[in-house]
Amino acid sequence: MDTRNDSGEPSTSGAHAEEEFYVRPLAAVSAAPEVDTAGLALVDSRAVPAASTRFLQDATARKVYANLPLVEMHAPVVGPAHPFQKDGIAAGMKNHRSGYVEDYNAHSFHFDNQYNTFHSYGYATAPRGEGVVGDTAAYAEKKGESVYTTAGQAKRRKTAEERAAEEAAKRARTAGAAPDEAWALEARQPWADKQVAAARPTEEQMEWLEKEGLLKDEEPVGAEGEEGVKAKPVAPKILEKTMFHGKAEVDGAGRSWLEPPKGRKADNNFAYLPKRWIHTWAGHTKGVNAIRFFPTTGHLLLSAGLDGKVKIWDVFGSGKCMRTYLGFSKGVRDINFSNDGRRFLSSSYDKVVKLWDTETGQVITSLGEGKMFFAAKFHPDDSKQNVVMGGCQDKKVYQWDSNTGDLVQKYDYHLAAVNTVTFVDEGRRFVTTSDDKTIRAWEFGIPVQIKYIADPGMHSVPAVTLHPNAQWLIGTSLDNQIVTYSAKDRFRQNRKKTFKGHSVAGYACRPNFSPDGRYVISGDGDGKLWFWDWKTCKAFRTIKAHEGVCIDTEWHPTESSKVATCGWDGSIKLWD
Repeated sequence: MDTRNDSGEPSTSGAHAEEEFYVRPLAAVSAAPEVDTAGLALVDSRAVPAASTRFLQDATARKVYANLPLVEMHAPVVGPAHPFQKDGIAAGMKNHRSGYVEDYNAHSFHFDNQYNTFHSYGYATAPRGEGVVGDTAAYAEKKGESVYTTAGQAKRRKTAEERAAEEAAKRARTAGAAPDEAWALEARQPWADKQVAAARPTEEQMEWLEKEGLLKDEEPVGAEGEEGVKAKPVAPKILEKTMFHGKAEVDGAGRSWLEPPKGRKADNNFAYLPKRWIHTWAGHTKGVNAIRFFPTTGHLLLSAGLDGKVKIWDVFGSGKCMRTYLGFSKGVRDINFSNDGRRFLSSSYDKVVKLWDTETGQVITSLGEGKMFFAAKFHPDDSKQNVVMGGCQDKKVYQWDSNTGDLVQKYDYHLAAVNTVTFVDEGRRFVTTSDDKTIRAWEFGIPVQIKYIADPGMHSVPAVTLHPNAQWLIGTSLDNQIVTYSAKDRFRQNRKKTFKGHSVAGYACRPNFSPDGRYVISGDGDGKLWFWDWKTCKAFRTIKAHEGVCIDTEWHPTESSKVATCGWDGSIKLWD
C-alpha cells in the first residue's frame, strides 16, 4: 500500500518505512536584501565609501572608485601611517599593524636627564615614570640621584678653626704690602693659592741646550732651616749667546762686517723673472720660517729657523753664515729689520719678543714675556724706530717703547689671535689680520678701529705684504687665493686682482712683490714658487723650489732678477 502525506511525499509510516526513507536537501535562502559592496571599504566595523578613506583594501583591484592623487597611487599599499595625517589605516581604531599608536612628547630636559644618567650611572627612570631601567643596585646605592641633581652633595660648611686659619693666612700674605697691593692680594680667587708647575723644555730641547751651553741651572731653594724639603720646579733660564763665523768683525780699514760692499748699487729699475737656482744656504737643522734681506742694499740675509736659531748670511761674498744668534728654546716665528738694519726683532714660540743688535749679537731688550706673539715690527718712520708693534695670541696688538721697555698702548678689538701688523699711509695707520677672519684698520696711537672688514665668505689671512707704491695690500687667504685690498681710506677689496692656482690652505705662506711692483710671488704648500703678473693676474712661471712647504719668499732689493726662498726642508735658496 502506497501512502503519501499531505505534501505528496511517500509516507514513512507502515511496515516498509525504514527501507523506503529518503531526505531531499532544502535550498539555502538568505533573508537579507541584496547590497552592492562595490567601492566600499570596511573601517571600524562599518562599510564606508572607499573615496572617503582614500585607501584601497584590495591590492589586486583593477578598478579604482576614487580619484586618488598621483602621490597616493604610487605609494606602498601597506606601511606605517603618517604621524600627523590621520587617513588610510590611521583613520580607524587600529592605526598600526600591532595596534593603536599614540603620539607622546617628552620634554628635552627630562629626556637628556635620564639619557645622561643611564650612560653615567647605569640606570634611569622607566618611561612611564614608575620603576627603574638598568642597574637597580646602583640606583639603590645612589638613592635615585641623576646627573643633574645635587641631593646628598651639599657643600660642607667650614668650621670655626678652618675659617680662623684662612684669615691668618690672608693676613700673612698682605703683611707689609701697600694698600693697593694688599687689596689685590685679598681679592685673589681661591685657586690663586695653588702652586702651578713651571713649564720646562722637552728632553730633546734640554739636550740641545746643554750641548750649546745655553742652560743655566738655578739653585733650588727650600724653607730656611729645613732639610729634605722638596724644591719647587724651576724653569731653566735661557741665556742669549752669539757666535761670529766670519774672518774678522772689522777689516783692515776699520769697517764693520755689517757695512755693505762699496760700489753696490741697483742695476736697474726693471725686474726680471729668475730662471735657475744658483746658491743654497744650509745650516738650520729644522725648517726655516722667515727670511729678510738687509734694508736698501741686500748684501746680508737674515733667517729664522724652527730649530731656535737666527742666522745672518753673506749674499755677495763668500755666501757663508756670518753670525748665529742663540737664545730661544723653541722655534722662531718672525723676524724684522729696523730701517737701518742695525737692529732686528724676533718673535718666537717660547713667548718672548727680543730686540737684537745685529752687529754684536747682544740682546738690547726683551718685550712681552709670557705671551705668544705671531708678529713683531718696527714703526716705518725713521724718527719712531723705538716704537715696536706686536700681534699677540691673546687677541690684542701691543705697542712698546723699546728705549724704556714700557708698554705704551693696547689695541683690543679682535676676537682671535692677531697674525699680522702692516703700516700704511706713511705710518699714520696700520692694518691687522686675525684668526677671527676679519681685517681691521687703526689710527696709530688711538686704540679704536676705524675700519672693520668682515664677510661670511672671507677666510683667515695669516700673511700680508704692502705694494711698493703703498697703494695696495695683498694677503694670503686660506682658500688658496691671494686677495688685494686698497691701502687708502676705504680699505676696500679689489676683486679683480685675485691671484689663484697655488695651494696654500693651512699655511701662512708670505707673498711678496718685485721692487718695481710688476710681479707678485709666493710659495705654496707643495714647495713651489709662483710668479703672477700684477696687471693681468695671470700666472707667468712656476718653479719647484723646496721639498716641503715654501713658507717665505723675498725679492732682492737691488739685483732685480734675484729671489730668495725658504722652506720647511731647512734650506734657503737663491734664484736668478
